[in-house]
Amino acid sequence: MMMGSEKMNNPMEIEDKNIEKTKISLMRILVEKQDPSSKEVEDGTLRRFLRARDLDVEKASNMFLKYLNWKRNFVPNGSISPSEIRHEIQQNKMFLQGWDKKGRPIALLLAARHFQHEGGVDEFKRFIVYLFDKIITRMPPGQEKFIVIGDLKGWGYANSDIRAYLAALSLVQDYYPERLEKLFVVHAPYIFMTAWKVVYPFIDPKTRKKIIFVDNKSLKSTLLEEIDESQLPATLGGKLELVPIHNS
Repeated sequence: MMMGSEKMNNPMEIEDKNIEKTKISLMRILVEKQDPSSKEVEDGTLRRFLRARDLDVEKASNMFLKYLNWKRNFVPNGSISPSEIRHEIQQNKMFLQGWDKKGRPIALLLAARHFQHEGGVDEFKRFIVYLFDKIITRMPPGQEKFIVIGDLKGWGYANSDIRAYLAALSLVQDYYPERLEKLFVVHAPYIFMTAWKVVYPFIDPKTRKKIIFVDNKSLKSTLLEEIDESQLPATLGGKLELVPIHNS
């Protein structure tokens, strides 16, 4: 109890929170002046954009205003419906179930099921937005981040889709900042590194730190550090059956 009390009253932490609170207020004044719809946005959202830009109010404000404009144009109805992503859903490659030890929701991607289709990269981007919004609605109060496990077992050149990877990366970094806690990449074949070398330069340094390539020999033990066995997919040695994202 003593340690918890001391941590709560740490002067440095209190000062940091006060600085952040002040900057949120300054940011709110800026963005509401340029886009009145910002008044409907909670402080937590502004905080995530601020943190993504190292508490630089001007940079965070520009990033946030860009997000609002994108949201209005890309998701005019407020959400993506399954009918808009039918090719993506048919591939049955994304699953949503379970939580890590800190209450963050977990998404699992079976990358070998992804193939380019007639819907193109635009439908893929809608699918990613659909996924993120689904994850966010599952977050318990006080939680803002999620975990993704990318299972590359069976991945080959037929699954390689650099445009889609870059599109997903852009969405995570530009429009859903400070949402991804960690991306565990498991069962990555050697040939995947060719695609990885193309994508890597476009990854923000903050995002790079969140991407963890897990060695096959320590796969289960690494995941169990963050996720209880009862919350791990059965395909990765856990106890949960896979639930497709559109059925979750």
